[in-house]
Parts: sequence; structure tokens; C-alpha cells
Amino acid sequence: MKELKDSIDFGKEDIPSLFRRMLYPTLLGMLFSAVFIITDGIFVGHGLGSDALAAINIVAPLFLFSTGIGLMFGMGASIVASIHLSANKYKSARINMTQALGISSLFLLICTIIVLSFPDEVLYIFGCSDRLLTLGKDYMYGFVPFLTTNALICSAGFFVRLSGAPRYAMFCSVVSAIINIIFDYLFIFVFKWGMFGAAFATGIGTLLGVVLMLFFLSKQKSVLHFVPIKMSRKSLRLTLRNTMYICNLGFSSFLCELAIASMMLCGNYVFMREMGEDGVAAFSIACYFFPIIFMLYNSISQSAQPIISYNYGANLTQRVNETLRVALRTALVCGGTLIAITICFDSYIVSMFISSSAPAHAIATHGFPLFALGFIPFAVNIISIGYFQSIEQIRNATIITILRGFVFMIICFVLLPLFLGKPGVWLAVPVSELLTFFCVLALYRRRRRYKANIESSLTV
Repeated sequence: MKELKDSIDFGKEDIPSLFRRMLYPTLLGMLFSAVFIITDGIFVGHGLGSDALAAINIVAPLFLFSTGIGLMFGMGASIVASIHLSANKYKSARINMTQALGISSLFLLICTIIVLSFPDEVLYIFGCSDRLLTLGKDYMYGFVPFLTTNALICSAGFFVRLSGAPRYAMFCSVVSAIINIIFDYLFIFVFKWGMFGAAFATGIGTLLGVVLMLFFLSKQKSVLHFVPIKMSRKSLRLTLRNTMYICNLGFSSFLCELAIASMMLCGNYVFMREMGEDGVAAFSIACYFFPIIFMLYNSISQSAQPIISYNYGANLTQRVNETLRVALRTALVCGGTLIAITICFDSYIVSMFISSSAPAHAIATHGFPLFALGFIPFAVNIISIGYFQSIEQIRNATIITILRGFVFMIICFVLLPLFLGKPGVWLAVPVSELLTFFCVLALYRRRRRYKANIESSLTV
């Protein structure tokens, strides 16, 4: 098969043109992944019912945890590799990639064994009710064995794109999505495998996508390819040191996924308390969309990341700043469009997942427009996190992530329902994103003042 490889110069090509070349295939790949998430929800909602959607929402934090591990190792190692490549240190970049993929896979294999050993306990921790326990376990048994491949399809994509082949990364995502859709239909409607079938279809899709990506990265002619790792004591110490640094750089990406898991966990508890299982089912539809919105913004962030990291390593500050401006403008346009679509077509969107006669339908239709109000500040927050990661400003990236995903989120879920009732439950996420947005603006102003002070001191 002919390789879908592009000739890309991160240091010289016009920034808007370079960003578009990175964005379009990355975005298309993400959109196909979004399609298979939506299709999965449609098949489950219409084939298995609203309780099945609620059960998936209970198990979803495990999916997000593995995705977060993949993003942490992928983002962290790709930042290090980008800087190495800008200095022509190809061997170091390849070693970092090999270490990142190997160690993250080993860690998730251990997690898989632990989760499958205590399924009931894990589900109850996630807020599962007795009514949803059997459905949740069925889905867990089908998906948890694929936690490693779910992470690898995220992390390996960073290195395929950094090797100059964003179209090939898109191709792998498209194949994964198509396979998932086909097997979703077969396992749910033809073979009648229920929740296990829905989860197993997702796992098979990620497995095939990972095989294609690893095949690309195993080729010696790829800019980034696997290299042998020495097992001496000195090498293992260096591997541990590199791993800690990679995790430090990518930790904010991991926290972003944990933030979505935190949103689901808090939301499940609050919706269950305020509206019962039907409320959780309605919330699950919003939770199907929130990772999709995140994937859209993340594709913009991931497209900007190699450009920013490469030019940051080469001390080309003007190109770094221009890339940030282009990424923010793109994200803001997408955010405004998504809000308009959600508000105008909320009933149609909900009807894609469940029948209009289901009690959860009315709950979701009333809550969706409120939930969508956070899409614009969410866009700025995600791009800003990626930017600070790419220039090794880990502290700022971590502060933003913790504020939006944990501190403000939990406070809003606790307080807003007390003052606003049921609308307050839906507004918890948008308000937490808005509060974080103001903190992001403060960080940008602080950084701009710091740069101005440095420049003025140099001219004196």
C-alpha cells in the first residue's frame, strides 16, 4: 500500500498553510472517530434502550482513563521528540517514542487485570445503581480488554503525524471508525450480543487502527520508528527519567481526560439524585457529545502542537505566537458554530439516540441548550492547555486543567443545583469552563507583562 506521507517543513513553511495541512487530516480523523462514537450511541439507544445508555455513561470513565494515558504519553513524548528533531537528534526522538508506547502499554495491561478482577466494586465506585449493574458489567467485559489499544490509537497518532504523515494517521482513524460501525450493527442487531457486543465492536475497531499505526512506525524509513531499548541498569535509569519527564509534559492531557471522567462521575451522582436513572440517561447523551467537542478542539491543539514545539525548540518565537493565534481563531469559530447547531437542533439531536416518548428525551431536550453554552470558553481553555504544554510551561497547563476539570467543576455541581434547581445541574459544566476562561486570560496577561519586562531590561 502506498504511504500517505507528506513533505512538511515545520520551521519554514507559511504558518496558516502549515496549520491547515496538519489540521485537515487530523480533524477528519477525529470526525470519523466522533461518527463512530455517535453511531455507537444511536445503536445502543435504539437497540438496547435508555438504561443501556446510562450504563455506558457509568463505565465511560474507564474509557477516558485509558484515553488520558494515551494522550499523556503521546503528547509528552511528541513534544520531546519535536524538540529533538529540531536539533537533528533523530535517535533520541526514536528512543523517546519507543519508551512512551512500551511503558504506557505495560501500565494499562496491569490496570486491565485489576479492573476485571473487581468489576462490581469498580461500578459501584462509579455511581452505578443495582438496576444498571448487569448492563454495566456486560459492557465492561467487552471493552476493558482493549484499554491498551484504546490508548495506543491516541498516542501512536502523535508520532505518525510528527513523522510527516498526518493523512496516514487520518486513514487509520477512518478504518477504525468504519470497522466499529459495521461490527456495532452486526453484534447488536444481528447477533443480539447486547452490551457486550457494543463494547466488543469498539475494541475491534481500535485494535485494527493500532495495528496499522504500529506497522507504519515499525518501518525503518519512517522519521520516527521503533528502536531497541537496552536493558542495562544505566539504560533503565535513563528510561525512568525520560518517562517521568514525558509524563510531566503530558500530564495536563491526562488531566483533561480525567476532567471529563470527573464531569461524568459528578454528573452521574447529581443527575441520579435529582432526576433518577432517566436523568442519567439524558446526561449520557450530553456526555456522548462532550468528548466529541473535546476531540474537535483537541485536533486543533494536536495540529498546532508539532508546529509550536518545533519552532519553540528552534527559538522562532514569532512563528510560535502566530500558530497560537491561528489555532485560537479556528477554535472560536468552531465553538460558535457548535453552540448554534446545538440550540437550533437540540430535539433532533436527542431523538438520534432515544425515542421521543422516553422520559429521558424531554429532560435532555430542555438541558442541552444550557449545556452547550460552555463550548466557546471550552475551546479557548483546551487550546491554551496545549499551547502551554508545547512550550514546556507545564505549571500553567496544569493549573488550567485542575481548575476547569476539578475545582470549578465540583464546586458548580454542588452549588448551582441548590440555587437554580435542575437547570443548575446542566449549567455546572458551562459555568466551570467560563470561570477557567477568565483565569486563562489572566495567565496570558501575566505572561505578556513578563515578556515586556524582559525585553525592556535588555534594551536598557
